[in-house]
Amino acid sequence: MKFHIAAPGPHNTFTGYGEGFVSVNGARHETGAATGLIVTPERVLRWDACDFEALEEAHFGVFLDLELEVLLLGTGPRQRFPHPRLTRALAARRVGVEAMDTQAACRTYNILVDEGRRVAAALLFR
Repeated sequence: MKFHIAAPGPHNTFTGYGEGFVSVNGARHETGAATGLIVTPERVLRWDACDFEALEEAHFGVFLDLELEVLLLGTGPRQRFPHPRLTRALAARRVGVEAMDTQAACRTYNILVDEGRRVAAALLFR
């Protein structure tokens, strides 16, 4: 699916997605076998998480210093919920973690960025 934005903004937003890829500000990001993707309003980074079953507490440590309000966890083609122990450190810092399928995470991220919220999308593709 391709999104149409009236005018490009100063922040990273998703402009499209499909099986195995997302586009951020028109730049296509293909998924690798062993990486996910982190998108914040300012940065796009590779995430060393490869798939939902392999998630560990350490995978969420990268988000502790981002001063987030909300972390959107895109769990691949279907919605899955991480064990609470994985996100305990984020909860202790009052960061909300919302799990949803990856495409829903892209759509929700765009809405929250438009509202000026401190949000990151952590995307898994399988």
